[in-house]
Amino acid sequence: MGLEVNREVFVTCAVTGAGDSTGRSDKVPVTPEAIAAAAIEAAEAGAAIAHLHVRDPATGKPARDPALYRAAVDEIRKAGVDVVLNLTAGMGGDLTLGSVEHPLPPAEDGTDMAGATERLAHVAELLPEICTLDCGSMNFGGGNYVMTNTPEMLEAMARQIQTLGVRPEIEVFDTGHLRLAEWLHEIGAIDDPVLVQLCMGIPWGAPDDLATLAAMTSNLPEGWTFSAFSIARNQLPYVALAALAGGNARVGLEDNIWLEKGVLATNGQLVERAVAILRNMGCRILGPAEVRERLRLEKRWA
Repeated sequence: MGLEVNREVFVTCAVTGAGDSTGRSDKVPVTPEAIAAAAIEAAEAGAAIAHLHVRDPATGKPARDPALYRAAVDEIRKAGVDVVLNLTAGMGGDLTLGSVEHPLPPAEDGTDMAGATERLAHVAELLPEICTLDCGSMNFGGGNYVMTNTPEMLEAMARQIQTLGVRPEIEVFDTGHLRLAEWLHEIGAIDDPVLVQLCMGIPWGAPDDLATLAAMTSNLPEGWTFSAFSIARNQLPYVALAALAGGNARVGLEDNIWLEKGVLATNGQLVERAVAILRNMGCRILGPAEVRERLRLEKRWA
């Protein structure tokens, strides 16, 4: 891997995610108010972008109710803290097969399949600067769960996102997903500048070793902007690796709940640690206004 250090880095904070981390850390935000507070905390610590999921306040389980997104986004916008909002559009592509002998019908618990328009309802209503697009299907963790995003679904979602004037962040979990992203660009479903998130170390996607990261970054088309992250204990080392590879960084409780061994983290602490790593490498941390300029984002709120 050639050394093409990015000296001007933006940090994304993924504040809550959709995993079962709420049972392992009381610092993972659940309610819209707590999610908004976590995004504000991350912004004040140096994150230019806040990546949001929402959860059912009663159970802590992942949700995609537009009212929950609205409540969180309204809190952030009212606070007057400048941060680029990045809402997930990954929910609604969850398929859990029944069993190895009887895969159909799918299991009700863990299956949530929705159409392209329904998956983007909160994006259409709230018009964030960025929303994610999970660029492929894959086995994800154990059991019979499959993250499901067909080429036709991805094209339909990409074109709707394009019409809304929102920048998609292409979530790439493996090398084939990168090829799908190139195809979407070739057919005109996503516009320049293309923004990619390399999601590393997630079973059963691309491992987070150096050779795989090099393979992913060396196959990115020229001019594409990328971030890279890994999960759990490799999250903070990947802050440095992402910058060394020429990219940007992501941290947050969606991907890792630990600040160090035995110490549970907050989102703000993870951002502070990421900013310190990058500054000690000689990098300058970009703010939200600079990110908007580089990615040609339209801020739709004061």
